Amino acid sequence: MRVLLNSTGERCEVLAVDNFVGHQLSWAMQTDHGREPHGRDQRDTATPFPIPARIPVFPLPNVVLFPKTYLPLHIFEPRYRAMVSDAAINGQCIGMALLKDGWEADYYGHPPVFPLGCVGRLASVQPLADGRSNILLQGLERFEIEQEWYDKAYREATISVAVRGTEASLDPMVRRRLFSFLESYLQSRADVPTWQEIFREEVSDEIVVNTLSTYLECTPLEKQFLLEAESLHQQARRLSDLIEFMMHDQSGAKGWG
Repeated sequence: MRVLLNSTGERCEVLAVDNFVGHQLSWAMQTDHGREPHGRDQRDTATPFPIPARIPVFPLPNVVLFPKTYLPLHIFEPRYRAMVSDAAINGQCIGMALLKDGWEADYYGHPPVFPLGCVGRLASVQPLADGRSNILLQGLERFEIEQEWYDKAYREATISVAVRGTEASLDPMVRRRLFSFLESYLQSRADVPTWQEIFREEVSDEIVVNTLSTYLECTPLEKQFLLEAESLHQQARRLSDLIEFMMHDQSGAKGWG
């Protein structure tokens, strides 16, 4: 299965396979967890990957990248082929940004994007014979757009990294509430095995929250709402509320009543 990102066919698409969520979650959790210090209360003390002050921006209408998650993409539009080629030799970073409503009218121009996105590091680039490529982005940090540049075929932006506070873990009550809602939601869908690895106690709260934000079936605007949370706690609370809403919606309830 492939999830197309446009209505015309001339766009980028998320690489997918059957059971996309299960495959991606298991692989991403394995990779991220293996890179972390032991114990979910410890922060990653490794030297952070350097993020340039000016980066290419890849605007899409239905993809939101989160830190410490991975995003596979198939690149085939000429301007974005150039973007990947340039990024591979200059900084290895691409900023993923969500397009605002109405982007279709100016897709080949510069339709507006939400000013807060996530920087992705080019973890791998697989060139294809016809000039297209498969890439894998590793989410690094959130960023805010300070100025956009249009002197190349693709959009660039001067950015500032939007680093959150130093909180290393969630309040235990916030974590329990999130996991309680998640488990109830997954049981209602008979989907617990797909997500089993995320329930491991040693998986860090940051990875738990960002992985859930990535793979739960939320709308792009809801994912953007999660990305814009000012703290890990706020993102977790927003996730809990969204899961609760999805359970109400799934059971046929109207609104929150």
